[in-house]
Amino acid sequence: MNTSDKRGPLAETRRARLLEALQRDGVLRISDLTETLGAAAVTLRRDIAQLAAEGLVRRVHGGVALPSADDPPALAEEPDVTALGMLVPSLDYYYPAVARGAEEAARELAMRIVLRGGSYKTEDDQPHLLRLVDQGVDALIVAPRMDVPTAGRTIDWLAGTGLPVVLLERTAATGPFHAALESVVTDHALGAAMAVRHLVGLGHRRVGVALAMNSPTRPHVHRGWREAATECALDVAATVDALIPDAQSPDSAAALDEVLDRCLATGTTALLVHADPEAIALVQRCEERRIAVPGQLSVVAYDDEVAGLFSPALTAVRPPRRSIGRAAVRLVADRLADPDRPAHRVVISPSLRIRASTAAPPD
Repeated sequence: MNTSDKRGPLAETRRARLLEALQRDGVLRISDLTETLGAAAVTLRRDIAQLAAEGLVRRVHGGVALPSADDPPALAEEPDVTALGMLVPSLDYYYPAVARGAEEAARELAMRIVLRGGSYKTEDDQPHLLRLVDQGVDALIVAPRMDVPTAGRTIDWLAGTGLPVVLLERTAATGPFHAALESVVTDHALGAAMAVRHLVGLGHRRVGVALAMNSPTRPHVHRGWREAATECALDVAATVDALIPDAQSPDSAAALDEVLDRCLATGTTALLVHADPEAIALVQRCEERRIAVPGQLSVVAYDDEVAGLFSPALTAVRPPRRSIGRAAVRLVADRLADPDRPAHRVVISPSLRIRASTAAPPD
């Protein structure tokens, strides 16, 4: 998107026309202005923010009005509260806690969250993002799909909106100089390394990994497992390194059997499994095959959504989900207060919750 007219003649002409329309009609919605002025909603919101800062207009929900004490009550639909558009790929796993953390921080800062749920199966996040922008949000907090052909286009579009943007559990760069977008991520590699070191501390020398094949977290967990195992002088080639389907997949049982067969064949006595549903499914398969957990096989889950509720309660790596949401909102607030500051990329450490599914290996 061309941002060269932010303060140039085109922007001045557009803002003058906007003021003329307000003088004529008294109050206008963003949707009205896009048609009247032939400009994108994002551009118009930037104009309105500039005019509001100069005291020439008053922002109302979804639009703009002239600053007059005589406005009818119907025109001032609600106070001008900073709205943060938030798009996450799931509303039933992992991200609800992120959204709650964001909502807590927004409330403390007198802001509000406008939440939309996408899907891990979506091929294009832009339709959801456009709807958020059309609702008049002042910033975007987004966990976009990064493994689809449209990812690059989405990142470039986000960078060109003129709105503050913070990525959740994603990192990305844009433009000819690969300028980084602001982001908040969990150090998933550190979390995996913590699990490996816990298991090595118990005496395990064959520590394998089984990771959900469609998870965007998988590469980071795998890297942390491999690096920590190598640092601990474990032979990663002599143990299990497997991808497994979703726990609800019809192929799940066969894939888990293959993992357990490989554990028995290699003498693997401990596994790091991502995510919770797959870890629980694996332990249930162990029960059916009379493989004792943790007597014969110690298991560490990654995500800790429900791992502690299972029996035996699963040792698990817990990403700092609420902190991720809170940090994202604070990054947005700082960007709104200081638009010219350098981009910040925040990395937050997970924690390891030790429970009943890990123990010393069998003699």
